[in-house]
Amino acid sequence: MNKTKKWLVLGLGLSMVLSAGLVGCGKSSTQTTAQQATKKKTLIVATSGTLYPTSFHDPKSKKLTGFDVEVVKAVAKGLHKKVEFKELGVDGQLTAVKTGKADIAANDFGLSPARKKDFALSTVYKHSFSSLVVRDKNDSGIHSWADIKGKKAAGEAGTNYQRLAQQLGAKLVNYDNVSNDVYMRDVKNGKTDFIMNDYYLQKLALAATPNSQLHIAKGLYFTTSDDGSGVGMLMKKDNTALRHQIDKEVKVLLKNGTIKKLAVKYYGADVTQQPKVHISKNFKIKSQYNGQ
Repeated sequence: MNKTKKWLVLGLGLSMVLSAGLVGCGKSSTQTTAQQATKKKTLIVATSGTLYPTSFHDPKSKKLTGFDVEVVKAVAKGLHKKVEFKELGVDGQLTAVKTGKADIAANDFGLSPARKKDFALSTVYKHSFSSLVVRDKNDSGIHSWADIKGKKAAGEAGTNYQRLAQQLGAKLVNYDNVSNDVYMRDVKNGKTDFIMNDYYLQKLALAATPNSQLHIAKGLYFTTSDDGSGVGMLMKKDNTALRHQIDKEVKVLLKNGTIKKLAVKYYGADVTQQPKVHISKNFKIKSQYNGQ
């Protein structure tokens, strides 16, 4: 074989190898981020780090912990994966999941019909209801739902609680991923009048803040149309493969009592079960909201 033919054969062989490699790369590039997420050794999880007792930093160790945080860790352990947490505000968490910068958002998220349109939702592992924190002095002037009109509502922009507060005629005072003590201090000093949030979160936040001069308003427990069937994790809409993995592990942890133990540890109650309380009202969250 002369040199020309030899190089031609080698060139054709190399060309075939390169072509095969390109085909393989083409297939890889067509894999969705969602499919790749199931193969990742580390799950990127968006959470707040400021929401006691579901996602917060332990005062002594300074380590991130909380009910949702520990549920995520337990799920990841069962899937033989590591976890990397990204601490963001609510809007930032949702955006991170939508854009693929996080695989999961876990931060006491209600699995609402609205969220089902935008995200893949996990199996529910927490059930709750909502309440209002008000001043000891005259209940911040809130004795009925009608009294909320004109009052100042403390919350994070874009949350269902602020949407409902505005819907009821309140003036919104928005915060960006601050801790519970900031919210409560401002209600106490009159900068705001009330905080709408999960009952268990509010109860524990008050217990952790002596002499707050605040309490949970009596007779004003509520739910909304966006509460869905409970609380769970959010994933990218097309991330069905990861959702199946997460769901399978959550069901195992519910069945073997792991999540119940975490619930009692962080909430002082078995929040894996439906609460038995009188709900004053179920509100339908309307679409109108200007965030102010």
